[in-house]
Amino acid sequence: MLLDDATLLERCRQGDDLAWEALVRRFQGRVYSVACHYMRNAEEARDVAQEVFVRIYERLEAFHGDQAFLPWVLRLSRNICIDTLRRQKGRPRATEADVDPTAQLASPARTPEEASAARSAGDLLYRAMDRMSDADREILMLKEIQGLKVEEIALLLKVPTGTVKSRCNRARLDLAERVRRLDPSYGA
Repeated sequence: MLLDDATLLERCRQGDDLAWEALVRRFQGRVYSVACHYMRNAEEARDVAQEVFVRIYERLEAFHGDQAFLPWVLRLSRNICIDTLRRQKGRPRATEADVDPTAQLASPARTPEEASAARSAGDLLYRAMDRMSDADREILMLKEIQGLKVEEIALLLKVPTGTVKSRCNRARLDLAERVRRLDPSYGA
């Protein structure tokens, strides 16, 4: 039986270890994805994701449920990433090559040619996104990759829903233009 977030949270507050494991499993992919987006290094992303779950555990009592749990988790993830990057300022950083953004594009059900084409398309998209502003890249990541609703993004970023919609539209147009510049055959 799949429990909703509120029930899992209540059981976690009561000390139910199995509920905590289920909560971590439910959100670990999204937390890690946010961490990869900001940290650009798989090892650092794993460390940040672990720190996020430690903080969630420490703050279970502080979450009152007046908003959805997912935006709270993602905001906490984002803030921890930003704090970590601030602490690291001036230290050498690994490149984004440490995180393979196209790893999910290669499916075992595909032919090698299809997998190669998907990786190439993923590489092109990743290069184009890497050239976008941080704000545009973040809004696309939240909407298109994380699959958040406009209202959830508005809560997370503390902006009106209309702002989220216009930023998403602008970011999509910017991404399409950047992809066309990188590969003129795109969309032809």
